[in-house]
Amino acid sequence: MGHRNPVRFIAPIALIAAVVGIFAVVQISQRQTSDAARTTATVKTTRDRRAERRRARAKTYVVKAGDNLTIIAERTGVPLETIQELNPTVNAQSLSVGQKLRLTR
Repeated sequence: MGHRNPVRFIAPIALIAAVVGIFAVVQISQRQTSDAARTTATVKTTRDRRAERRRARAKTYVVKAGDNLTIIAERTGVPLETIQELNPTVNAQSLSVGQKLRLTR
């Protein structure tokens, strides 16, 4: 029997190395994706907290074009009933641009 070709031993080793390399790349990619998702969720939460604080500080709201009491309640975080109680003279059907509404007592 003659001498065996060394390529017969190197080919399986190269195949195993390629599979391990692909596995490592997939694992790193998944980890980076989950880290990015976690960071995005944190940014949204921080942004939401800031908006809530801004809403809590607002004592009045100036009506803009296209606003109605429901939209104002959603934007400010103040319940519709509260807005109506604090502004009894306001007609919900005839809001005018620039009109000020009370949001807190």
